[in-house]
Amino acid sequence: MKLLRTIQLDASDTFVFEKAAEPGEWAVSGAFVFWNRDPAALEGKTRTAFRSGFLGVSTLGWSTLVQIVEANDSDRRVAVETLAKQLMTTFGAPTMEDALGAAEEEITFAESLCTHPHDMLIAVHRAFEDGAVRESFRTLRPRSGPKPARAFSFLEVEGEPEQPDDKLDLISIADRERK
Repeated sequence: MKLLRTIQLDASDTFVFEKAAEPGEWAVSGAFVFWNRDPAALEGKTRTAFRSGFLGVSTLGWSTLVQIVEANDSDRRVAVETLAKQLMTTFGAPTMEDALGAAEEEITFAESLCTHPHDMLIAVHRAFEDGAVRESFRTLRPRSGPKPARAFSFLEVEGEPEQPDDKLDLISIADRERK
């Protein structure tokens, strides 16, 4: 069996979502989070989560991409139980039985997206059209052939003193650029 796990290829999820999922969490579509909200009124990071986020079931954080991974019955059971607990505590499911049923549906839907080979990445686009939430999913395949050279690489240099007072504040830089 295959399930979805969150993946972070870079730190962008920590900037675009209010709360980013931890890498490696079991994941579901997460559209249910917005069931009682007006999509037209969503703004900022919440709007980004609505439009392009998968929900990590452990942290209820968002991930732009998920990865298809091999799973076993125990993994699936943990994912269902974890989501059911979240549905009870965070979303107010009336009973644990109801929460387990809803979690089972969400995990089953996530499984239905896993028809591709394991390690394939999936992205979601969610929109509100004609009074309903519409989701479309696309797969991302690695390019064949030689990989491009990295723009940056990091190396540790021994013998050079560390400079702990050097800090880079990207938010301040971005604010200055906007002005």
